Amino acid sequence: MTQNSKFSPSGRIALMAFAGALLLPQLGIAQVPAKPAAMQHSMPGGASMAGGAMDMKSMMKDMNDKMASMKMSGNADVDFAMMMRIHHLGAIDMAQAQLRDGKNAQMRRMATNIIAAQKKEISELDKFIAKSGAAPAKTGN
Repeated sequence: MTQNSKFSPSGRIALMAFAGALLLPQLGIAQVPAKPAAMQHSMPGGASMAGGAMDMKSMMKDMNDKMASMKMSGNADVDFAMMMRIHHLGAIDMAQAQLRDGKNAQMRRMATNIIAAQKKEISELDKFIAKSGAAPAKTGN
C-alpha cells in the first residue's frame, strides 16, 4: 500500500461502490426493483434474465465481484488501469444488453457511444498495462 492511501485495496473498492450508490440517484439513475425469483432465469456466468432482458443488477454484481477478487499489485497506476479495464468491460456488457433489448432511441444511441468510448479506453489501458509488464486481470471477457 502506498503511503498516501488511507484505505486498503478492499476498502477502496467498498468506498467506490458506496460512492457509486450515492451518485446514481443524483444522476437520475434509479435502482430497478428485482423481479420475483419465479421470473428470473439463470444464465451462464451467473447473470440472470428478468422478463427476457439481462438483469443490470446481476451485471453490476458480476463486475464488482471481478474487481473485488482482482489481486492488487501495490502499484496504484497499474491497479487503477486493471480495475478500470474490468469496469469498462462491464459497461460494454450493459450497453450491449441495452442494444439488444432496449427500445428508446436516445438510450440506444448512448449505448452505442458508450461501447465505442469504452473500447477506445480499454485499448489505452491495455497498452499501459502491457508497458508496465503486468498481465491484464482475468475477466472472462
